[in-house]
Amino acid sequence: MVDIFLIVIKTNKLQEQFEFYTQLGFLFEYHKHGNGPYHYASTGSKPVLEIYPLPKGITEADNTTRLGFTVENLDALIDKLMFAGIKIISAPAKTA
Repeated sequence: MVDIFLIVIKTNKLQEQFEFYTQLGFLFEYHKHGNGPYHYASTGSKPVLEIYPLPKGITEADNTTRLGFTVENLDALIDKLMFAGIKIISAPAKTA
């Protein structure tokens, strides 16, 4: 059996990503390892979600990454996200 232990997101919108995933319920610490950049790392949940700034010289993040999370009350979460000013690109829908 294999489990995912770590998911790393690299972004040019570090604070916005932090705020979004915090709204989903993740708790984060802000720290760095050695000479690496400061980043956010989730605590208390598996897998660990880390949000890093883009590496120097990179201006655009990969926009093909897809992440799926299970939430308890999707409608309430969407309301919370919208209240926080987060744009919902498309409404939830069942897909194949």
